[in-house]
Formats: sequence, C-alpha cells, structure tokens
Amino acid sequence: MDAAAILLNWNIEQILDDLDQHGFSIIDQAYTQDYQQAVVQECLLHLDEFRQAAIQNGVVSNIRSDHILWLKPEFSVSHQHTQTLGQLSEALNRAFYLGINDIEAHFACYNAGEFYALHRDNPQGKNGRMISSVFYLHETWQDDWGGELRLQDKHGAWHIIAPKPNRIALFQSDLLHEVLQSKQQRLSITAWLRCDNSIF
Repeated sequence: MDAAAILLNWNIEQILDDLDQHGFSIIDQAYTQDYQQAVVQECLLHLDEFRQAAIQNGVVSNIRSDHILWLKPEFSVSHQHTQTLGQLSEALNRAFYLGINDIEAHFACYNAGEFYALHRDNPQGKNGRMISSVFYLHETWQDDWGGELRLQDKHGAWHIIAPKPNRIALFQSDLLHEVLQSKQQRLSITAWLRCDNSIF
C-alpha cells in the first residue's frame, strides 16, 4: 500500500478545511476493505500482549479502563497506516505550520464496559501532540453498542462520533474529548502527530 496513493483518495482540502473551521475531521472508508481486514487480523493476533492502559508506573488511573499495545516496527500492516499519517502530516505542516515530525501510535481495545473519561491529549500545550487520530478497526458496529467519541470542537460545541469500521477521526490534541462506555469489543489504532521526538 502506497501512502501517497492513499492520500489521493482522501479529500485533503476538506480535511484541512474541517480542521481549520472546527478542529476535527472525519474520513470514512479510509482504506480498502482488504487492508482494513488485514489490520484487524494483525491487531487480534497480538491481543494477548495488550496491557491495561490505566496502569502507569504502578499507579492506577480511574479515568480509563481500555487496553493498549504500542505499535512495533515488525507490525508491518499497521505500520502502513502510520506511514500514511506521516504523508498527511506534510500537508498539515504546509497548511498550519505545525512542525509535525513524528508519529506515535498504539492499538487500543475497549472491552464491554470499558471507557475513557473526559481529557485532553495535549493539555495546555504540555507535550508535543498536535493532532490526534483514531482509526476504527472492528469489522462491524451497531449504533447501540456505544463506544462513541464525544468531542468538543474549537467553538465549544459537542459532537458524537460513532466508531464506524474503517473510519478515521482526526482532531486537535488540545480538544476536550472522551470515549463513551462500550458494550462490545471496540478495536482501533490511536495515533498522535507530534512536533517533537516521542518517547514511550
């Protein structure tokens, strides 16, 4: 999969306009069905390696209950997604002078009953995260299964974004957002487009 070719199928001008006007943008049917299914399989293959995201350095957080696995270079399928985000970063840098030079990403799994309470990925500009993205992997999703992304745009209005398969949600990392409680297993790749070298 060629990252530059993928971007030709995305409406870059619409993405840039959405981010400029509202602080977020949605890309539906982001990839081919074959690629999306391949990412799902790669994710499921490593599901037993996921760890509870709420535990950091032995301290348990009460604002989240999902499980994550940082992407590794040997994850060749998901690596193609981060390469595509890298190509997108070039367009974002040209439009908004963000200085994005790095991508950090992990698989995320929300099992039934799991959630992530209100937070910002880059509170008060305290880290290098500029743009957050969520690529929904699961192959099917029903409206009553929960797991939505609830996001406050740059004007203060709230939006509910359903985790539809093969959808990518992009948003400014300083925007307030949460993941509502999921009723089914919800799989995704969460990635951050950064203006520094990430460490994790």
